[in-house]
Amino acid sequence: MARHLITSAIPYINGIKHLGNLVGSQLPADLYARYLRARGHEVLFLCATDEHGTPAELAAAKAGKPVAEYCADMWQVQADIADGFRLSFDHFGRSSSPQNHKLTQHFAGALADAGLIEEVTEKQVYSVADGRFLPDRYIEGTCPNCGFESARGDQCDNCTKQLDPVDLIDAHSTISGSTELEMRETKHLYLRQSKLRDELDAWISAKTDWPILTTSIAKKWLHDGDGLQDRGITRDLDWGVPVKRGDQDWPGMEGKVFYVWFDAPIEYIACAQEWQDAGKGTDWQRWWRTDKGADDVRYTQFMGKDNVPFHTLSFPATIKGSGEPWKLVDYIKSFNYLNYDGGQFSTSRGRGVFMDQALEILPADYWRWWLLSHAPESSDAEFTWETFQTDVNKDLADVLGNFVSRVTKFCRSKFSEAVPDGGAWGDTEEALIADLSTRLTAYQAHMDAMEVRKSAAELRAIWTLGNEYLQTVAPWTTFKTDPDQAAAQIRLALNLIPFYAVLSAPFIPDASAELLDAMNATDTAWPDDVRSALTALPVGHAFTVPDVTFRKITDDERVEWADRFAGTRD
Repeated sequence: MARHLITSAIPYINGIKHLGNLVGSQLPADLYARYLRARGHEVLFLCATDEHGTPAELAAAKAGKPVAEYCADMWQVQADIADGFRLSFDHFGRSSSPQNHKLTQHFAGALADAGLIEEVTEKQVYSVADGRFLPDRYIEGTCPNCGFESARGDQCDNCTKQLDPVDLIDAHSTISGSTELEMRETKHLYLRQSKLRDELDAWISAKTDWPILTTSIAKKWLHDGDGLQDRGITRDLDWGVPVKRGDQDWPGMEGKVFYVWFDAPIEYIACAQEWQDAGKGTDWQRWWRTDKGADDVRYTQFMGKDNVPFHTLSFPATIKGSGEPWKLVDYIKSFNYLNYDGGQFSTSRGRGVFMDQALEILPADYWRWWLLSHAPESSDAEFTWETFQTDVNKDLADVLGNFVSRVTKFCRSKFSEAVPDGGAWGDTEEALIADLSTRLTAYQAHMDAMEVRKSAAELRAIWTLGNEYLQTVAPWTTFKTDPDQAAAQIRLALNLIPFYAVLSAPFIPDASAELLDAMNATDTAWPDDVRSALTALPVGHAFTVPDVTFRKITDDERVEWADRFAGTRD
């Protein structure tokens, strides 16, 4: 049994996330965590809400709430939705927690002691009307390069040119609309990442098993242009972790907070402290400190590709630079984007399906299966209502659900609601066991390697073998001339149901639990041996015919949903 620490990129607090966010981090992380637990490993699976920064302040103002209250409310909303999707976090924490405040300040102090923090005086845009310095993304104007009228202070989304706020024509605050902007001096702290470039480069180069998507992004940031740059880690904001050097005040940094991208990854560690403080576990340091037992932990992170630079460079720079024995990530599983019906998911425009809406129209397993079986691993993927309907109806309703229904209803009709006696296995059954054993080995190998789509394809193939077996032996025909042999065939098929349920649980946990309950199967151990698994339900074992495991999506529903989610969410 190994020990596995798993973290998912933490979702931002300002609103409910769409399905693209879900499949890019939390959902595949949950798949892996559930699989490892099923194989008997010790797992600590952590996630949290990312609560600091200007977007949280603006979202709170829009909602008419104090920012702390808004964040607390949205944490509960996101926690409830995560539960709705059956995300099996051991703890779902908050980056605004006292634990993260203290730990972030601790890391800043350690980095300063190591000579890796520099105080820099710079000029930034100040909005007189708003009474605050403005982050680049909250300044808009006309792009001097292409004339696009909604270019931001950091980049033009139209021509992609990198910009500074002073480059914009007719710049204004996106908070108030005011054009009364001026450049004022302010002092900030910078993490001297450039001093760690060679060490980070060597570390990443040694990760030969990482996805190319992960390492290529990291290398680009390390070497393109002038290479890895020092990064500001403080902001002129009210909401966030107050800047301190450990537990001491930091002269000249009064009224400032740490930049959200400095404190957010540290929350991964603080979340384990929250987990312990909530009474859910003990000795959090054995997961995170190599001097406290974390040497034998394998740490895996899941994230979308936009988060890769911070997790491959900035967060490791924080850990390495501290000089302290913190656990570094062993493997980063990164994902491309899931696009929506010919375009992009858009939180701002309400385009696409959001997590709460998805659960309103279908149970979680439908979404879990489709998203994971189409995970954007090697390239961007696209959600369309046509493929969603087709794949759900085929894979879940026709292949898995239909198999369960045919077997249980036939047994009830011709025998009883109990595993029948009689007959014996022959060459066809032996061939099925051999095929299932081969497929099971492949399925486990793909799951171990976090190859999500390949895992789903292998699981689908395992389900298909059961249907092909039924078609080959045709127990409904066999029964007419040899009821005993039909009993043997149905006995094997009935045993396939809990076998399928256990293997499928990481993908479709609710359906798995329902099938195990219907089959009155109490042994949920991973089936290391197929032959033994297919005799687990003995003769006379009672079961009930389950309700429809998965219903089909109708054409009318597909049309209605496509129209509903075209881009109208407030």
